[in-house]
Amino acid sequence: MTELHLWLRHEARTTERRTPIVPADARRLTESGVRLTVEESPQRIFPIEEYEAAGCRRAPAGSWSTAPRDAVILGLKELPDEPPSLPHRHIFFGHAYKQQPGAVELLRRFAAGGGALLDLEYLVDDQGRRLAAFGYWAGYLGAALAVLQHRGRLVAPLHPTTKEDLDATLEPRPGDGDGDFTALVIGALGRSGRGAAAALDTAGVTATHWDLAETRTLDRPALLRHDVMVNCVLATTPVPPFLREADLDDPARRLRTLCDVTCDVGSPLNVLPVYDRTTDWTDPVRHLRKEPPLSLIAIDNLPSLLPRESSTDFSAALLPHLLDFGTSGPWGRCLDRFHQACRELGIADERESPHEPHD
Repeated sequence: MTELHLWLRHEARTTERRTPIVPADARRLTESGVRLTVEESPQRIFPIEEYEAAGCRRAPAGSWSTAPRDAVILGLKELPDEPPSLPHRHIFFGHAYKQQPGAVELLRRFAAGGGALLDLEYLVDDQGRRLAAFGYWAGYLGAALAVLQHRGRLVAPLHPTTKEDLDATLEPRPGDGDGDFTALVIGALGRSGRGAAAALDTAGVTATHWDLAETRTLDRPALLRHDVMVNCVLATTPVPPFLREADLDDPARRLRTLCDVTCDVGSPLNVLPVYDRTTDWTDPVRHLRKEPPLSLIAIDNLPSLLPRESSTDFSAALLPHLLDFGTSGPWGRCLDRFHQACRELGIADERESPHEPHD
């Protein structure tokens, strides 16, 4: 059996502090015979020395593009724009299969190099359930920021923190603006929804929970009667939007703070097509309306604000699948979905057959 060579890359996004593999799990991989190269990264929550102590080889930041061709490049968020062709197998959240902006360009880069995208969003079991996800912490952070914004206590720019410190800021305080408010979590039964509900509970807010049963026939006036809404729905098929431009101009709208955890902006499956760009750590809030006021939070790497906790949970879920990296099962399904996306975009014939996952 050929030795698996994983290459943990530095994240190009300056606000990305997370990692898909923490040092303790890196040790498990190296002790199991996996060769693990880890790039230096000044922003990763875990220092490179902890990976070296776990038996990993050290490499300069960004050197993945010249890694041996059989290396599997492991990351989380988007790749830099260069190089123009990608010959390796890459594991990360590609956001390229639902007509998102930049999707065609990314897949053409794989076509040009003969590589393959093994998208972590599509690492699923036989029933289609995600096997490794940051959803809980995304929901937790999304709801927490919405509460702080609604109470007038959200301070920008945002900085990574710990759950203990975050929870301390969520406790109600004398003088909080609109201290007694209503909140709605949509997608409440999923990972993100459970995280959002937990954060609202920590903040002393009793939330309304909606899921498929409540959104199948949407009661939009009831939605608009809530002060705060946290959207945790990731649609896989087209559904009527939860909010429309006309709803934002409804004078009866009580909704004042909206957090879109999903951030599916630009996709035809977006359930909140009322904004055209995400927000970020520097400017976390965008004001969609002045009267009645409506504030939007739409940050697409929320769990990175709790980098240690979210990385540790994600790494624990991903580890067994890296130890069992192969051509069938979840990784085979990832590769099949990649081929399907290339065919759907009409670029399948332009690319060489990629490497198959290691067996």
